[in-house]
Amino acid sequence: MPQPTFTAPDLDTFCMVDALGLTVTGQHLEPERAVLQCRVTADDPWCRACGGEGVPCGTVVRRLAHLPLGWRPTTLWVRVRRYRCRDCARVWRQDTTEAAAPRAKLSRHAVLWALKSVVIDRMSIARVAAALDCSWHTVNEAVLAAGRQLLINDPARFDGVAVIGVDEHCWRHTGRGSHYVTVIIDLTPIRDGTGPARLLDMVEGHSKKIFTTWLSARSTAFRAGVEVVAMDGFSGFKTAAAEELPEAAAVMDPFHVVALAGDALDQARQRIQRETTGHRGRSGDPLYGARKTLRTGADLLTLNQGEKLDRVFGSDEHVEVEATWSVYQKVVAAYRCGSKPAGKAMLEEVISSLRRGIPARLVELKKLGRTLNRRAVDILAYFERPGTSNGPTEAINGRLEHLRGTALGFRNLTNYITRALLDTGGFRPLLHPHLR
Repeated sequence: MPQPTFTAPDLDTFCMVDALGLTVTGQHLEPERAVLQCRVTADDPWCRACGGEGVPCGTVVRRLAHLPLGWRPTTLWVRVRRYRCRDCARVWRQDTTEAAAPRAKLSRHAVLWALKSVVIDRMSIARVAAALDCSWHTVNEAVLAAGRQLLINDPARFDGVAVIGVDEHCWRHTGRGSHYVTVIIDLTPIRDGTGPARLLDMVEGHSKKIFTTWLSARSTAFRAGVEVVAMDGFSGFKTAAAEELPEAAAVMDPFHVVALAGDALDQARQRIQRETTGHRGRSGDPLYGARKTLRTGADLLTLNQGEKLDRVFGSDEHVEVEATWSVYQKVVAAYRCGSKPAGKAMLEEVISSLRRGIPARLVELKKLGRTLNRRAVDILAYFERPGTSNGPTEAINGRLEHLRGTALGFRNLTNYITRALLDTGGFRPLLHPHLR
């Protein structure tokens, strides 16, 4: 390691106040906090009304929360000189906008540090507020305002989007009003292999109208650049995409197709359970005991699991469950097939087999067949456009659940949308240049 070059100690540089137009004139240190007394380096003696020269007439102290040094809350006591104009008697103070925004309680470095802690380090607002020794509301307002100004309001973040995913998300589970929002995800980095998916936007509600309104509000260049829309089985998203993005291909991703087949299997198992036993599943019931094994891929079954299924399917009462399980396994196998053309052919065969000739007793399979045949084009489109799964959209939904847990819940949807964008909007690389 090369020997570093040492210079004389410089408290202004170390505490990063020189970039704020300040210089440290004193310090007061305590085990739990630190106070730095500062003054403004630039004089401001000229009257802005008449241009006359002012004379000093005392000072006032402006207190600003600064970034924590050594993880100890640090406060700047900035002594601001007051001037009085000799000619018009106007009184003014030295300009401190370089150190902090007007009427702000956080220095500019403190705001950037708080934003970095939330976006990059994923800290909660409460933890950041404790580190700055400020109230939660003060830090929250500063972080959200800076995040919108520096990151979210940048129109370039919608550039280059070719693949989007859309899904609903439950943002709260209690209270009145709408509990669901529509999330729109940029899946282009996943398809191109350049990075993770990122949250593009979040809109209150879950309907065709909501998605149509969001698409129509985007620029013509954005809509023309979208090639693929990955979605679940909700027909409202399909209709909205067809109206606003007629050239884009709709893809129903594997996650939701397998989920539909899995739901049909669960419903068949529950129905047969009630018909044969007269009650819901209980411990010791064969079907109830095999509920997780039934959802396991056939190629992943252990010897014990295989024997358990053999015992379940050995009963004539469970033949309808076995038929539904067989279709579920074929759907899973089609997506796990290493060859896309072969997987597509396998799934085409499954969809075709569910088109007609299904016994009336297999109500779950008949319902599944209607859904798969109605969306067959969208389902099979996945095999022609790999990398367009809505799985990353579900992963971001999981990240949003974690965000809600970290924040102990949200009551304000606007704040939640902003925090969600800062957390999963892919802003980490964009924030680093502001921290230099």
